Amino acid sequence: MIPLSVSGLLKAAGAHPLFQAVSIVVGTFILEDAATVLAAMQVQDGKIVWWLALLALYIGIVVGDIGLYGTGRLAALWPWARRLIPEQTRDRGRAWIEQRVFRVVFVSRFIPGARLPTYTSCGYLHARFSSFALAAILATSVWTTALFLVSRHVGQFLIDHLGAWRWLGAAIFAVLVVLVGRLAVRLQAERP
Repeated sequence: MIPLSVSGLLKAAGAHPLFQAVSIVVGTFILEDAATVLAAMQVQDGKIVWWLALLALYIGIVVGDIGLYGTGRLAALWPWARRLIPEQTRDRGRAWIEQRVFRVVFVSRFIPGARLPTYTSCGYLHARFSSFALAAILATSVWTTALFLVSRHVGQFLIDHLGAWRWLGAAIFAVLVVLVGRLAVRLQAERP
């Protein structure tokens, strides 16, 4: 039977694996850690298979990382952006990052608040894209898998103990993950 209402269409689309995967990918562009937590909860709730959720997370996060690199690369084409950093400083930065691009990109995945400036700087300084992409893919696979597995365990706990309130628990857990990241950035910024 074909659903005739908007809510019926949305419900049918929400049960389709492709739509679920696209929703997860889009969610990573908004808040990737929260998308990871919520995708893991969907897996624990039996709404989506684990491999599709994890694949969608990987795709969304890596595409977002490449987008940050591309943003930096585009900024380097604009004269007003090139004037922000003197040519000699850009050349030194390019030489420095060229020797360390893989390590810098990989490590920045695990430091809250470091990805935006690091990934856009890599693009701006024309860091080797192949090294950048490989590091982003590997770091994403490690970090996202770890957070996904922890979230699945937390999700199972919430399902077992909170029943219908599990989504409130999941939302609180997602907010806590984001806040801990923000707190880590703030504490890092306050260090002398």
